[in-house]
Amino acid sequence: MDIALLGGTGDIGEGLALRWAYHTSHTVVVGSRDAERAENKAEEYATELDSRGVDADVAGAENAAAAARADVVVAAVPAYHLTDTIEAVADELDAGDVLVSPAVGMKRDEEGMHYNKPGAGSVTALAAGAAPDEVAVVGAFHNLAADRLANLDADLDVDTLVVGDDEDAVDTVSALAEGIEGLRAVSAGGIANAAEVEALTPLLINIAMNNEGLHDVGVKFH
Repeated sequence: MDIALLGGTGDIGEGLALRWAYHTSHTVVVGSRDAERAENKAEEYATELDSRGVDADVAGAENAAAAARADVVVAAVPAYHLTDTIEAVADELDAGDVLVSPAVGMKRDEEGMHYNKPGAGSVTALAAGAAPDEVAVVGAFHNLAADRLANLDADLDVDTLVVGDDEDAVDTVSALAEGIEGLRAVSAGGIANAAEVEALTPLLINIAMNNEGLHDVGVKFH
């Protein structure tokens, strides 16, 4: 499968790119608003993987070009860039493609991080509103610690909650998630439930900020 990571030069994009290239045979395309930046990052990722004996298929391209090549497009950008990013690549998304949003809206004050719920109800719902009607949208990878994800020496042993209204798309994204060693996909229902999933992220950040030794905290359901 071909996976595009829009904003794949950022923290969560780096982690997902490295993990998919390391643990699976999927083709990974790193996207950015700047094609040269994307190509340079893709080369960095490929060099890291080569040092581990993995000849990975990682390419870099401008976001729209990356989306045009992919079956699954991950909008690995901050929440405040999400709709603009999706609208910029919308013409390159085809019926049957799956768009994945890991973005979470947050704000910070002196007490810590807080969920910033958008008017649409969730950031995943914002993504669904911006995507073409024929493209299924799935929310996933919200609650992962980016540093831990990008450290290929770190065992994950965590869950990712997956939300979506299209069952086939949810199955596709869940299978992609579980291709990453140590990551389990857990369905949390439809997009109407996305706010509850997204709101876990600021909680986890607050736990990491206030507890020594829990910098890369994640969730595991039993």
